[in-house]
Amino acid sequence: MKAVILAGGLGTRLSEETYLKPKPMVEVGGKPILWHILKIYSHFGINEFVICCGYKGYLIKEYFANYFLHTSDVTFHMDIDNHMEVHQRKSEPWKVTLVDTGELSQTGGRLGRVLPYLNGESFCFTYGDGVADVNIAALIEHHRRSGLQATLTAVQPPGRYGALHLEGDTVLQFQEKPDGDNAWINGGFFVLEPTVLERIHGDSCSWESEILPQLATDGQLAAYKHSGFWQPMDTLRDRTRLEELWAAGTAPWKLW
Repeated sequence: MKAVILAGGLGTRLSEETYLKPKPMVEVGGKPILWHILKIYSHFGINEFVICCGYKGYLIKEYFANYFLHTSDVTFHMDIDNHMEVHQRKSEPWKVTLVDTGELSQTGGRLGRVLPYLNGESFCFTYGDGVADVNIAALIEHHRRSGLQATLTAVQPPGRYGALHLEGDTVLQFQEKPDGDNAWINGGFFVLEPTVLERIHGDSCSWESEILPQLATDGQLAAYKHSGFWQPMDTLRDRTRLEELWAAGTAPWKLW
């Protein structure tokens, strides 16, 4: 099975980083968050990826083109024929296809552009800016049992701001990361049948506001409930939290 990753958006809420690079290339622990996402899938035996590039997509292509340079010890033979010798190659068994899906395409449009690379098979699909400790194998099995065209991972995010527990004017307790409102939201990490792509018409098609509601209305959208860790990287605050977890050695998404 292949995994398709959306990696073409502008990332405007993280503009301090994304004016120089696409959002999936913003680093956590010295590695692009895109790398972390691929590592999650690879842990479950999925090693073929189709990356939907857009804004500054050439930087994603350059990263993978120079992957050995980023991850291995190298010697540059500049005195002879100017070639690079790679020592103790540290790389994953990945096959990565990078597709230019347009600078201004919407999420559904980007997915529609990669149809030729999917071989008419079921595939995983997610956003290039969020990590989780989702059990991908269980997610895929849940999708297969449902018999539906699509499955999304449903998550319950915590509250964003600290909460005060009051009695009159007295603060009894302060909860830094309060529970959310118990609503389930779309957490990405989809599994899709290729027939879903027949619903996509043109680059302006939105996956979230057009295709997902259609699937739900038609009774073709299953939910895999994930109660573990899930964190998108929408803001610098989000990136800082992910960085702190990684630096402390407590990153829940590090399944490998």
